[in-house]
Amino acid sequence: MAAPAKCFLVTGSPGVGKTTLIARVLENLRTSNPNLKIQGFFTREIREEGERVGFEVVTLDGRTAPLASINNSSVESIRWPTVGRYRVDVASFESLALPELQVKEDTDLFVIDEVGKMELFSSLFFPAVLRVLESNKPFLATIPVPKYGRDIPAVARLKNHPGAKVFTLTTSNRDDMKNQIYSQLTHNLV
Repeated sequence: MAAPAKCFLVTGSPGVGKTTLIARVLENLRTSNPNLKIQGFFTREIREEGERVGFEVVTLDGRTAPLASINNSSVESIRWPTVGRYRVDVASFESLALPELQVKEDTDLFVIDEVGKMELFSSLFFPAVLRVLESNKPFLATIPVPKYGRDIPAVARLKNHPGAKVFTLTTSNRDDMKNQIYSQLTHNLV
């Protein structure tokens, strides 16, 4: 078994800025080390007329695919799993996100935003996350806050991993957290 992973998990209330924090950390890392090989994806809101109508997956090189929507009324979407009012397009998510989680020798860092309920509807996603974790490559991910005081089992497993460090983001500590995570990642990327 590989040595404990360098696993950095960012949590916080919805809308607190987890995705923005990760984007800023990556921007700083790329500025300080332009040859860094980073793999992974973000999850981004889709809005229409100011209303959130879904989510899409965005790779670090800008490719996108639908993750979930309230507007999909196709025949096959009736069978898709739901989170609240959103229907989750597991096949679309897997087609874009899973290749980004393939462990390669030259990868320096993995980024996953997010390891959440929608993404975990994919039966292939969490095993891919575990392979990344076991690769001993630095790993930066967002995770949801526990709902009703309980973590999603896969999230609890990540948080309890021997190499995991959890950063709880608030509106008042965002800059400090960004600097802490950047510093620790830089140390692990040496």
